[in-house]
Amino acid sequence: MDSILVRGNGPLSGDIPIAGAKNACLTLMPATLLSDEPLTLTNAPRLSDIKTMTALLASLGAEVTSLQDGKVLAMSCHNDINPHADYEIVRKMRASNLVLGPLLARLGHAVVSLPGGCAIGARPMDIHIDALAALGADIELKEGYLHAKAKGGKLKGAVHEMRFASVGATENFVMAATLAKGTSVLKNAAKEPEIVDLVRCLRAMGAQIEGEGTATITIEGVDRLHGATHPVVTDRIELGTFMLAPAICGGTVTCLGGKMDLVAAFAEKLDAAGISVTEDARGLTVSRKNGRVKAVDVKTEIFPGFPTDLQAQMMALLCTAQGTSVLEETIFENRFMHAPELIRMGANIEVHGGHATVHGVERLKGARVMATDLRASVSLILAGLAAEGETVVSRVYHLDRGYERVEEKFSGVGAHIERIKE
Repeated sequence: MDSILVRGNGPLSGDIPIAGAKNACLTLMPATLLSDEPLTLTNAPRLSDIKTMTALLASLGAEVTSLQDGKVLAMSCHNDINPHADYEIVRKMRASNLVLGPLLARLGHAVVSLPGGCAIGARPMDIHIDALAALGADIELKEGYLHAKAKGGKLKGAVHEMRFASVGATENFVMAATLAKGTSVLKNAAKEPEIVDLVRCLRAMGAQIEGEGTATITIEGVDRLHGATHPVVTDRIELGTFMLAPAICGGTVTCLGGKMDLVAAFAEKLDAAGISVTEDARGLTVSRKNGRVKAVDVKTEIFPGFPTDLQAQMMALLCTAQGTSVLEETIFENRFMHAPELIRMGANIEVHGGHATVHGVERLKGARVMATDLRASVSLILAGLAAEGETVVSRVYHLDRGYERVEEKFSGVGAHIERIKE
């Protein structure tokens, strides 16, 4: 099994290219099920999760071709569609549930296994089910599968307000409503950039949608969607992660393609901690202002607040900050599983329910640690860059789900990091 070996070293310097967003691409790919014409995605990230979604779409009858070393995905769904999303594929990844809305919209019926993914909380499907039921879908859970049928064979427009601004449920509702009969309005919709990116793609395919990026999205159903070519938006979580590298190690790094509006709340916390972030046409340039990082308090929130997917990485930074920081996790339970591993490296962290108190120490020390989920894995790498000696991070298959060529990107700015077989 692969592990990552990190040796603590000095300041970093150079450029890091930021990939297309994993969460956006995994949402855009199922949109091919909505049309019998080709959908091409450019700036696609090269990740294991993308391969999993490719396998799922292929099992449903779509053709997916990877071009230009995986950066372009050419998709087509002109053949007969299989409405059954099997457990053996769906269990590997939470985003697999995003085929449910498109299948219902295109075929009027679907059978989709309950999904899997990282062990960071329950992430229930009831919000998705309620949203699709509002469009006229009858959905039953039988033996681990959601059996869904549109009443009368076709979804119908409706007004629906979600009890929580779920990103996935927003995406499922919007995709399903594009082919529904009549007008649909989703209230308390999620506002994430990945949703804005999805709407831009659907609009390029002929969908009539307004309000993306706000709490109310209106969709006027159309009879069919056509093909399109669409660039995947920059990955704001990868962006934030690599912005932390010079914050932790010192030096100056430019994250190519980065935009401030993708990480505004995160950048505000970095500024409060003593980290400079500037934007120009090339991207975001990050450097430590002077001396030791200052402690800051962090509360995760839905967009545009501080992202839960950057909480673990931010904790790694705050482990060596001057003072005491409190991190509050409000999105997912079980998302402090990286804390015990950071403690193995000499961090002083106390976890009580949804709060983690981090008392900054002068220096972390290298150790053998274990990744518990996708974001935890990269937080341990960041901690290793700031630690004395060597750190070995095991179970890095989590890492490959969400970060493109991470060793290459870190090494490119002077980090001592390599993948090893153990």
